[in-house]
Amino acid sequence: MSYLARRLIRAVLLLIGVSALCFLFTEMAPGTFFDEMRLNPQISPETISALRSHYGLDQPLLLRYGRWVKSALHADFGYSIAYNVPVAPLLWSRAKNTLLLTTTALLLTWLISVPLGVWAASMRGGLLDKAVTLLSSFLVSVPELVIAVGLLAAAVRWRILRVGGMMSVDFDGLSTWGKLQDILFHLALPALILVLCETAIIVRHVRASVLEVLDAPYIQAACGFGIKPGRVLFRHVLPVAANTAISLLGFSLAGLLSGSMLVEAVFGWPGLGPLMLEATLSRDLYLVIGGIMFSSLFTLGGGLIADIMLLASDPRIRREGSDAQ
Repeated sequence: MSYLARRLIRAVLLLIGVSALCFLFTEMAPGTFFDEMRLNPQISPETISALRSHYGLDQPLLLRYGRWVKSALHADFGYSIAYNVPVAPLLWSRAKNTLLLTTTALLLTWLISVPLGVWAASMRGGLLDKAVTLLSSFLVSVPELVIAVGLLAAAVRWRILRVGGMMSVDFDGLSTWGKLQDILFHLALPALILVLCETAIIVRHVRASVLEVLDAPYIQAACGFGIKPGRVLFRHVLPVAANTAISLLGFSLAGLLSGSMLVEAVFGWPGLGPLMLEATLSRDLYLVIGGIMFSSLFTLGGGLIADIMLLASDPRIRREGSDAQ
């Protein structure tokens, strides 16, 4: 069996495990969507019982899980109790905004982290290396929420960037270029926070990976033979150190997705974060499970992309895959 086929099977098994755990944990969690309805004297117990039966909440856990799996195979992910619509279209309308934010942050993070980490490693012990190490250590130690609230307060006080939502009030009256600018201005601050927090982690890993290769005997021998440092770095060091960076891609996407949930809630960005928070507070069972599954799909998709890149860059993985067949 090929390397990618094994990874794909593993991803499917992980999704099944995540979905089963979601149902188990939501069953163990106290309270239901209908608890507040029971406090309303105008809603009869018969009406609540009928609603529970309509959404299948009066059935055993295994039967409900089987029905949900059947609906997930039809790309519905069940029905939202609060919105009374299929979960998948509701989530996708928000997931597009989350993908815009995380994809932008992911591209900027890697465009900054890789050159900065390589540069800092090549100047080990220099001023740039010390500055990068100090700044990354500071950003890693400070909670993401503190950075988000601090930058939000600064943006509101000095009106540096637009905050709140994804569009301005007069968005519909703007030209096409004006609409694009308006979205970018609203996107800038949430993306900046994600980039700062994730870059601090990635740049340290890239720096450590490059330093490890630089200390390898064959690199020291190449330098001893008088090969120019630039040629050694780009021709011999980076291709070897790239594997570690590529392996981090899936974890980076997972970190950005989890961070975006918090950032979206703070800045009112209309993504999965605020929707999931609202669904959790209202105990909208299938919407919560669908949101977790969407996030898992994105994370596993990032991991599969990283696996494909590793397969293309590392002949050892291709050789292992051919030997396993």
